[in-house]
Amino acid sequence: MIRVALVEDRREIREGLAALLNASRACRAIASFGSMEEAIVGIGRDVPDAVLVDIGLPGMSGIDGIRAIHRDYPKLVLLVLTIYEDDDRIFAALCAGASGYLLKKTPPARLIESIEEAVQGGAPMSPEIARRVVDFFRARPRTESATSPLSPQEKRLLQLLVEGHHYKTAAAEMGISVNTVSFHLRRIYEKLQVHSKSEAVAKALRDGLAR
Repeated sequence: MIRVALVEDRREIREGLAALLNASRACRAIASFGSMEEAIVGIGRDVPDAVLVDIGLPGMSGIDGIRAIHRDYPKLVLLVLTIYEDDDRIFAALCAGASGYLLKKTPPARLIESIEEAVQGGAPMSPEIARRVVDFFRARPRTESATSPLSPQEKRLLQLLVEGHHYKTAAAEMGISVNTVSFHLRRIYEKLQVHSKSEAVAKALRDGLAR
């Protein structure tokens, strides 16, 4: 079972999400918080496998909270679950350390699948968000990509991660094994001097490294 914490200021949404998770075979809601300040303290007492984070929170914003939690727990999966789909918030959340970005209108079954994907190393995004990320990425200046330290295959893998693929689907797209994907990903981390998939995606978005 994937142990999930919830950060959402609206009680009815928190309770609905907890019920959804607990009714699934894959996840269990172990904690829920109404603010990021509460979450930072609570997560420190019992670190979950994943956290669903709203962005529009009272007090500390979800993005600032993601940054703080990611700094203390860099391997913890942090998934945005929000109504916002503007470029600024998407980019800020990914750069802060979010492993994925989902909209609250995501169907329940897809939400559970997304949590599983993220824990397995994926970067799940709602279709609308994935399109905005790809469009943003393609619109970036190409000057940096000419000096990218990555090989063509590593660039291709990083591009797939930017588009929201996880290990298995990236392997299928590239015609290689999951073990080979893991090898390339370790090389990407070393070359980019990052420690997680979300950091690699954020650096790719900032610097245009994958094209």
